[in-house]
Amino acid sequence: MSIVYLGIGSNLGNREGNCKRALELIENKGILIKKKSSLYETAPWGIKDQPLFLNMVIAIETELNPKELLKVLQDLETEVGRGKSLKWGPRKIDLDILLYDNIVFHDDTLTIPHPLMHERDFVLRPLHEIAPDVQHPLLKLTAGRLLQKLQDRETSHGVS
Repeated sequence: MSIVYLGIGSNLGNREGNCKRALELIENKGILIKKKSSLYETAPWGIKDQPLFLNMVIAIETELNPKELLKVLQDLETEVGRGKSLKWGPRKIDLDILLYDNIVFHDDTLTIPHPLMHERDFVLRPLHEIAPDVQHPLLKLTAGRLLQKLQDRETSHGVS
């Protein structure tokens, strides 16, 4: 069994309901949710002119390999109501593989660890809540240290 950290986000419709529905569908696929973070209301990243997001991170246990898991998550996004959207644009649901065990993987459809996770407060805060000591396999820093570095950088640039 592999331990995987997933990011979940929604900024359209019933945001909390969309996140809860995604959790139900993940469990219905026989994937064990080991830990769930709180929901965090966050500003959009990338495209700023859109509604606020609700974000969370969950730890799951799965026998699916990364590509199989990606397919399941994409199907669940469709089931919750995610259609085609702009990159970083508004969406009913967004499910991202952040970390998968300690592997590093890259092809045209999937990159693990998630290539932008270390730059995103909306990922690092909930990840730190449930797994402060989980380590980024490329950067060799824990979620807690990555969050601290991001906060230090934002403070030094006048962003709060």
